[in-house]
Amino acid sequence: MCPSPRPDASSRLETAAPLAQPGDTPLAYRATGEDPAAGAGSAGGPRRDAKAANGSKRDTSYPPAPEPLAVPVMDNHTHLDFGDGGVTVTVAQALDTANAAGVSGIIQVGCDVESSRFAVQAAHADPRVLAAVAIHPNDASRLAERGELESALAEIDRLAGDPRVRAVGETGLDYFRTGDEGRPAQQESFRAHLEMAVRHGQAVQIHDREAHADIVRILGQVPTPDTVVFHCFSGDAELARICNAHGWYMSFSGTVTFKNSGDLREALAIADPSLVLVETDAPFLTPHPYRGRPNASYLIPYTVRSMADALQADVDGLSERIAQNTTAAYGNW
Repeated sequence: MCPSPRPDASSRLETAAPLAQPGDTPLAYRATGEDPAAGAGSAGGPRRDAKAANGSKRDTSYPPAPEPLAVPVMDNHTHLDFGDGGVTVTVAQALDTANAAGVSGIIQVGCDVESSRFAVQAAHADPRVLAAVAIHPNDASRLAERGELESALAEIDRLAGDPRVRAVGETGLDYFRTGDEGRPAQQESFRAHLEMAVRHGQAVQIHDREAHADIVRILGQVPTPDTVVFHCFSGDAELARICNAHGWYMSFSGTVTFKNSGDLREALAIADPSLVLVETDAPFLTPHPYRGRPNASYLIPYTVRSMADALQADVDGLSERIAQNTTAAYGNW
């Protein structure tokens, strides 16, 4: 998932690091009285809507900090430049708070040119951050309509050569938010990103929403990078088996904790343990029991523990496996 439009968010590249005890909301994430429904410019970056998809007002307070993981993991996919609730959190604050919860590093993901530039900035500003750069599939459709997709892809290609970039993404296909008329542009963009990832020796992070068959088809038609990651894995057991067969990573978000996500937990049970990653997609997809509230990297322990419960696995062992997998996918931070 990714926000749009994307104003300058450079104010988030500053210092500070107040933390919290388990059960308390971290100090950096406590509301300061700012209107959480305010526009993108109010806090240096775009903001998530204060209303839920059904139009009802949602709880925009950040959840309490969990018990920290004894074995740290990395957040495979997050959007630090996208605000939620009445707070503005810097990169340093976000990482310090995540570290205190047992999350040692993150991949800051771009969805358009501006957010991809921010991702590279953040990765240079803080060694705990790696960058991913791309044009989101929904943005690809809009850019193609305006005749701007080619120039945007050229800038992403330039950014992908930066040494702090380890992935091209999030790219892929989204048939939920884009109609039939936008699919050719999405597929063109996806193929271009795959070629880019191969040429730069980068991983690819795939956004796949209601497009499993075409994603798999295109991956089978063109050269692909050594590391393919399904961000916010949304498939079932069948797609998990396909990923196992091809060595594609499956990154599970807070959705795996939702009560109605039995298919995801079945896929997790089938997934090759060496191909399992974890992510937030923050500020979206907050794990149960805080679904709908703002998400952040410090909340990953809730997801990891839920995954361990579903697998009837030891939390420390699963965390160690996830950390090893993440390093195998992207290299050292």
